[in-house]
Amino acid sequence: MTAVDEARPATAPGPRPETGTVLRFPTGFRWGTATAAYQIEGGATEHGRTPSIWDTFSRTPGKVRNGDTGDIAADHLHRMPDDVALMKELGVTDYRFSVSWPRVQPTGRGPAVERGLDFYRRLVDELLAAGIRPVATLYHWDLPQELEDAGGWPERDTAHRFAEYAGLVAGALGDRVPTWTTLNEPWCAAFLGYGNGVHAPGRTSDPAALRAAHHLNLAHGAGARVLRDRLPGTAEISLTLNLHALRPLTDTDADRDAVRRIDAVANRIFLDPVFHGRLPEDLVEDTADVTDWSFVRDGDLEVTSTPIDSLGINYYSPSVVSAGTSESPSPWAGAERHVAFTPAAGPRTAMDWPVDADGLYELLTRLRDELPSVPVLVTENGAAYDDYADPEGEVHDPERVAYLDAHLAAVHRAIADGVDVRGYFLWSLLDNFEWAYGYSKRFGIVHVDFASQRRTAKDSARWYAEAIARGGLKR
Repeated sequence: MTAVDEARPATAPGPRPETGTVLRFPTGFRWGTATAAYQIEGGATEHGRTPSIWDTFSRTPGKVRNGDTGDIAADHLHRMPDDVALMKELGVTDYRFSVSWPRVQPTGRGPAVERGLDFYRRLVDELLAAGIRPVATLYHWDLPQELEDAGGWPERDTAHRFAEYAGLVAGALGDRVPTWTTLNEPWCAAFLGYGNGVHAPGRTSDPAALRAAHHLNLAHGAGARVLRDRLPGTAEISLTLNLHALRPLTDTDADRDAVRRIDAVANRIFLDPVFHGRLPEDLVEDTADVTDWSFVRDGDLEVTSTPIDSLGINYYSPSVVSAGTSESPSPWAGAERHVAFTPAAGPRTAMDWPVDADGLYELLTRLRDELPSVPVLVTENGAAYDDYADPEGEVHDPERVAYLDAHLAAVHRAIADGVDVRGYFLWSLLDNFEWAYGYSKRFGIVHVDFASQRRTAKDSARWYAEAIARGGLKR
């Protein structure tokens, strides 16, 4: 019996009569879902794959809850056709996946491993046969360990290695993948990986985090140039940022300045080099006691600002900041000496993140005002809750349905207010390895029993399928 046979149908049989009004999305709106290679693929040593920084990090005692690793994860490497069939049942138009760098180029240097590329060729073929548009992300945090051993993202050479890797993947898939994302959430890679060490590779150095951020920007620009050179002229090239929705605790100069400080090191450290070819002056001033920025060389900002076709943003919850001092270790490269974070009011997810769809609307309208010519994709949005299969095998997740409905409504409102939002990618298709939380947090709209690998569509999957079928949200 296949995974699809085991899974309960994602869509109810037959059309349902509609009552009331519908918040309809524009024709051609891209209804997607998203995953990441290390979180779902498994097959950690297959196809010649060598360890990534997450393989190493997850084997370091105390770094990942319960000592979990991505060795098997959701076993997508072996169950990929069934997972694509699930997506087809949902009716999604687009699927955002990431390519495992160490599966394609195990040492981060030299030629590609064809067995690794073949998996992604098969994935793309399955998607196209199912009528689903492939959206490839080249880097979702799984740096080959050999490149980390050589210094990782704080070293300039890693950006050059990424551009080479981008060319290998583009050469293999460029004729069939219409949308390409260079990096996913470089803020997390830089500041969680090298600043406070809660993500791989687990280093704790503010100067290293700032160097990593710049070299990730450089990798994006260099990679975008390679993609532009290797791909058809119709290809869409993008970058995905987890922009932070920031609010001051009070309407005072001190709290507004706290927002400015965090905005510089969370948002503008990427937006300004990528879209304006400059470093934020206040960022340089705020971090003068951390680094002198001499690692930024002549010509770098010309590369980082290589034109792209769209911007992906990932959003989960807002942050409330004020003047003060953070009491917990933070990844903010020294900014926490002047800033305190206050938990937002209201309901929270299993990640203890506040549920606040207005933050997504605020980010989208900010981009309308600051980057009016750049189309936007919401490339991740979703929520973790403590899901379980009941005795009848059903997985009821009304809190997730409410979260998704509110956030899609915020996207609809942003579009009505002039934001050029082209699509929405729900995070995530499957329950998966949730980084430092291991398998303790479930973001999927499809439940995965990790012991049996059985897939079960949750109520949220059926809700999303119905929203896609009607082209909007029922009201």
